[in-house]
Amino acid sequence: MDSNAFKIFVVEDDEWYNRLLVHNLSLNPDYEIQAFSDGKSCLDNLHQKPDVVTLDYRLPDMKGLEVLKQIKELDEDIQVILISEQDDIEVVVELLKHGAYDYIVKSKDIRERLLNTVSNIQKGVRLKDEIKSLRKEVRKKYSYQNSIVGNDTATQKIFDLIEKATRTNITVSVTGETGTGKELVAKAIHYNSKRAKKPFVPVNVAAIPKELIESELFGHEKGSFTGASSRRIGKFEEASSGTLFLDEIAEMDISLQAKLLRALQEKEIIRIGSNNPVKTECRIIIATNKNLLDEVKNGNFRQDLYYRLYGLPIELPPLRDRGNDVIVLAKHFITEFCKENQMELKSLEKSAINKLLAYPFPGNVRELKSVIELAVTMADENEITEEHLILGDHQNIDTLLSEEMTLREYDIRIVKKYMDRYDNNTKTVAEKLDIGVATIYRMLKENRG
Repeated sequence: MDSNAFKIFVVEDDEWYNRLLVHNLSLNPDYEIQAFSDGKSCLDNLHQKPDVVTLDYRLPDMKGLEVLKQIKELDEDIQVILISEQDDIEVVVELLKHGAYDYIVKSKDIRERLLNTVSNIQKGVRLKDEIKSLRKEVRKKYSYQNSIVGNDTATQKIFDLIEKATRTNITVSVTGETGTGKELVAKAIHYNSKRAKKPFVPVNVAAIPKELIESELFGHEKGSFTGASSRRIGKFEEASSGTLFLDEIAEMDISLQAKLLRALQEKEIIRIGSNNPVKTECRIIIATNKNLLDEVKNGNFRQDLYYRLYGLPIELPPLRDRGNDVIVLAKHFITEFCKENQMELKSLEKSAINKLLAYPFPGNVRELKSVIELAVTMADENEITEEHLILGDHQNIDTLLSEEMTLREYDIRIVKKYMDRYDNNTKTVAEKLDIGVATIYRMLKENRG
């Protein structure tokens, strides 16, 4: 039999009805059919991996239920359609409980029902194959070496920690500056663990307004507050049996931290507007660009929650501390971008390499990726020179100051630059510039006006 064909076994001891089933199924040229007259010969040939087995309930050597059980024990992906004169509802229920896909009562006019059922199975098999293929691609994309590129000693240590994290369900805390790749590490852990087939659910705590974060995490019942027009499943339930990634965890309001702690300890959540706990079982990975222990000392983060989340710590070094990894990453991004855009591969000229090595990359890997993609776009020839590398403002401070602007205009430009650098995280920008959040909002409003 063709290994790529959609294979169907017909198991029927009545010779005339066996030929009828084979004839009807053969009307579809995509199907490859093999006929058997007893259960044993069918079971002996399951190594050929049929997609579907049509199975008579009463066979000369064994009952259809026994054959069904043995098929499912050997390969649960094989779909079984029972075909019989038997129409006892209790028998039908028993067969369906043991994994039968459908039960069809024998008749001369079986063609349409049979072909529709097999067609539905075929669609399901194709969808399942597509999902398997996508999962394979995702695992390949988030393998250690493909998701986190570098040869530096610190990078190799990260690989080692990721591998340790994939072996168990231990909570993982990933720390590092903005742009160092914290979510990539979280995905690498998830897609290389036993939970890879389950959901990976990311939540950026800093990006969700304080009044909405509880509903986002735990869900809510219909009518629990104004605007709650229907029940909503929270991220904890969405990530059930998978991984919940809580990014920027240090930004969580301290009033919600107690509820998060309870959810982690009890492995259950309570939706807003409900009194009924819902069991959840998901792995937790957190990330932050702050020192959580300092946040505890400053009263911004609960100590008991800190110890509950600490787990296996993975600290990502800034790009400026990763030595030649800057060039390794740059070449990786060039290859990736050229491939995605069907461009001829470009190389880095010596002057461009020196310029990259001299720059501190405050935006880390994320900034490097943007710089390289722009450079590849700007370079007309197959070589990227230093002129193609548009780096941060601090290298062009003289040019900046040569513009005649008011001090207020300079302030607004600085705020906008920091907002771009820190993904519009107003709280982080306020801390970096040591100004109030309200001041930032006011300056941005002035700029829009």
